[in-house]
Amino acid sequence: VQLQASGGGLVQAGGSLGLSCVASGNIFSTNGMGWYRQAPGNQRELVAGIGSGGVTNYADSVKGRFTISRDNTKKSVFLQMNSLKPEDTAVYYCKAVIYGNVYWGQGTLVTVSS
Repeated sequence: VQLQASGGGLVQAGGSLGLSCVASGNIFSTNGMGWYRQAPGNQRELVAGIGSGGVTNYADSVKGRFTISRDNTKKSVFLQMNSLKPEDTAVYYCKAVIYGNVYWGQGTLVTVSS
């Protein structure tokens, strides 16, 4: 099983970016999926999560700005990030729980300039 994340980049404050993550391998479904981020010198933190039924949860710092969604048929999870702030700068990782095991993507860098 592999998770492949994409979509990071450089954006000005106030701009938008979208992240994607697709799970591949001999799997038929995924359970919880989510996005985490880690800024230099900080611990990895939850940004947003989504259950298999679509229930979502967000870090307070991103509520109202970020939207997580998933496509179960494509075993994918997405993160739409709007109104980005310099403090959103971090490496973003996708995470998936598949058959009780936790998998992480390779990380994609998001840099927000002021």
